[in-house]
Amino acid sequence: MRSSKSSKADQASVQQTTLNWDVSVLMAGVDEAGRGPLAGPVVAAAVILDDLNPIKGLADSKILTSVRREKLFDEIRSKALCCSIAEASVEEIEELNILQATMLAMRRAVEGLRLKPKLVLVDGNRLPVLSIRAEAIVKGDSKVPAISAASILAKVHRDRWCLAYDLEFPQYGFAKHKGYGTAEHLAALKAHGACPQHRKTFRPVTEVLS
Repeated sequence: MRSSKSSKADQASVQQTTLNWDVSVLMAGVDEAGRGPLAGPVVAAAVILDDLNPIKGLADSKILTSVRREKLFDEIRSKALCCSIAEASVEEIEELNILQATMLAMRRAVEGLRLKPKLVLVDGNRLPVLSIRAEAIVKGDSKVPAISAASILAKVHRDRWCLAYDLEFPQYGFAKHKGYGTAEHLAALKAHGACPQHRKTFRPVTEVLS
């Protein structure tokens, strides 16, 4: 049985470790995945990196291989001070439109962070409504490591959603095209109609249904 003296020392150590995080300078990077596809949720992620525990190879998720993204996904989850992944559903996309649903997913991701940042840097030229100071960075996923990390989390999370949904609706080929409007996907839409996760307000889906 551990002594109370040892326990108090451990608690003091934990408290000291926590105090080493200067919350006045915490910055979160935010990015999304899934605005363009014809099906599925739009996903956003927010990441606060640890400067004392750097991650090599962070980059815009679109230029990384799927294998590299998967490895970085696990490393980001392990090494970041905190991170959060959130979605806006197909129903919310239909109700709000894709831009506003994306902003909603981003806000949810930021609000889901365990630590509250003082600054939020968002990829692109639009900002969600936040109670925290935020700046939009065009091509931020290739300029700001925290945004790169967020883009990787969002992309991998959504790709995994597509793989899981493909098991339920294999006739559409989600595992291959990830919901984008490829010739194969459009042919499947014409042959089978829309599934529950298709965005029926998106023109290619609307045209097939009509």
